[in-house]
Amino acid sequence: MDAFFVSVEELEDPSLKGKPVVVGGQAHERGVVSAASYAARRYGVHSAMPLREAYRLCPTAIFLDGHPHRYREYSKKVHAILRDFSPAVEQVSIDEAFLDLTGAERLLGPPLAAAHALHERVRRETGLPCSIGAGSSRLVAKIGSGLAKPNGVLWIQPGLEASFLAPLDIKKIPGVGKVMQQKLRDCGVHRIGQLAGLDEGFLAQRWGKLGRALAGKARGEDAGGWFDGEIGGRDLPKSISHETTFSIDTNDRALIDATLAKLVQLVARRLREHGLWTRTVQLKLRYDDFSTYTRAHTLEEATQLDNVLLQTVRRLFLENWKVPRKVRLLGVQAGSLSNPEGQLGLLDSEQRRKWGSALAAADALRDRFGETAVGLAAAMRHGRRERVHENPAGLPGKEPSSRKQQ
Repeated sequence: MDAFFVSVEELEDPSLKGKPVVVGGQAHERGVVSAASYAARRYGVHSAMPLREAYRLCPTAIFLDGHPHRYREYSKKVHAILRDFSPAVEQVSIDEAFLDLTGAERLLGPPLAAAHALHERVRRETGLPCSIGAGSSRLVAKIGSGLAKPNGVLWIQPGLEASFLAPLDIKKIPGVGKVMQQKLRDCGVHRIGQLAGLDEGFLAQRWGKLGRALAGKARGEDAGGWFDGEIGGRDLPKSISHETTFSIDTNDRALIDATLAKLVQLVARRLREHGLWTRTVQLKLRYDDFSTYTRAHTLEEATQLDNVLLQTVRRLFLENWKVPRKVRLLGVQAGSLSNPEGQLGLLDSEQRRKWGSALAAADALRDRFGETAVGLAAAMRHGRRERVHENPAGLPGKEPSSRKQQ
């Protein structure tokens, strides 16, 4: 989807069209840009940039907090369309997905015709612009969709992958961040074609499995990272975390406690969404001088319940907060994730079952009415609006198999 959050805002308020728009928060806040309109991008504004830096570059921009519930609803509409084109859909984030159309040519026509049909249907049924790349691999399709923006379609025909990729900068390769880009440039590699020309053994010797994955990607193959596995398969997370930066550094105990409760609520919601339990809970604490501490605790029994996690996180905070120092950032992470299935039934207590039922009902209400519809009473004072995020809870295609079958 093209500038997805901004495009949804433009549907709701057409007066925004053509103007520099920034979604993610207000210009004076400490947050980061979640999305920028193409008009704002011309000033150098981009996603993940601090909001204050975006304002410095483009003081005439319109800054919006955003409406996460709207974005989820439009994402679900697009996902439903994708499912009509193929049962093999991999929802990567709220605004990006892969489809496997292998064997669908008799029904949908050749790749370019299928891509155009999908492009037109998304526009007609949602009013939103999107860009589509069609290729023999997810990697080629993803790069193609990026080059097709805004609102375009690009088909890379089989056999032409190498010539298509060769002149492109190595930063176009998904998963190659700034650190790896610099390492490759230090080796004289600036273009994907140069990377493809290197011996795979040399890359493997220098960077191990990552080197072999780079060699495959340079050839246009799905190799390494989130390209492993079949399209539509569920790649479960290894950890789940949420964090927040206070607009003003604080040592207000009530506000801190409410914020911890809200973060725990978000983490536990994601655990249940994925059908996972956690054994390790970690607190992240950053003071106003940017000194940062992480403290973890291993639970006796795995859990996905808000009350158990909150009790642990509160204790970790109180044991490590150097009163009265002001806090800049708090974060909560769940690790050592597993899906113990029936094993937990042996350990269940009546109280645990009641909590599980209550939280399942709360999750159902959030699915229907948004993340702020219901929550822990302890979290009410947190004052933290739902963050505009590319991978929030409640995404289509992300439910555990048990919920998909219901």
